[in-house]
Amino acid sequence: MDNEIFKALADPSRRKLLDLLHASDGRTLNDLCAPLDMSRFGVMKHLNILEEAGLISTRKIGREKLHYLNAVPIRQIYDRWVSKYAEPWAIGLTSLQNELERETKMENKPRNVNRIAIKTKPEQVWQALTDPAKTSKFWFNCAIRSTWEAGAPFELWSGEKKKAEGIILDIDPPNKLVMSWRFHSLPGTESDTTSRITWEIASHDEFQGVTLVTVVHDEFEQAANTAKILENGLPIVLSGMKTLLETGSVLVGD
Repeated sequence: MDNEIFKALADPSRRKLLDLLHASDGRTLNDLCAPLDMSRFGVMKHLNILEEAGLISTRKIGREKLHYLNAVPIRQIYDRWVSKYAEPWAIGLTSLQNELERETKMENKPRNVNRIAIKTKPEQVWQALTDPAKTSKFWFNCAIRSTWEAGAPFELWSGEKKKAEGIILDIDPPNKLVMSWRFHSLPGTESDTTSRITWEIASHDEFQGVTLVTVVHDEFEQAANTAKILENGLPIVLSGMKTLLETGSVLVGD
């Protein structure tokens, strides 16, 4: 998979498309064609390569097909090939540059979409997502608690401190989980309204024994700080889940 990612990133037009999605996510094909001196067919071809490499994901909203930057593979490439060589000051400067350059546009449509392929069964993904003994190993040391029924509350605890809470809006084991979300104790999120996280879990159409996990965070028009935290955190949660289920190891320690 690394080879496909590096191949996709090697083309400057594809890197430009990723930059465009980073600046403003959830774009249509027409939106992405405008800044590029290229035919519509050419842009479609590049988008297909990016999607096959897992660097973008797509969703149908009405008649439109929207394209989203998928940060999970990029995070994995960074963890494997970059972070162990990078100096801490360089990482800090990169983070500052990204923060200064980023434009935050809150639109009434799914904004943050992350997807990852895990070599396991959907049932095992579901267990990892709903078992507090498992979530504590990949969700920043937080254990999730709920009765897992529609309308039931859930809470995310780190030791004796509650980190987040919400309501189970829809549940269909092991395929789908929709939950409202609100941070309980993170500075800067006190005035944020409740947003929504949707987990979609499905067997891969082509590869037996592989499960695709898609996480959508939306309905956060009045929760900008929550959106920023989850935009950075969910890719790590998904990478941690993949590492745990495929190797039994913990990606992020105490």
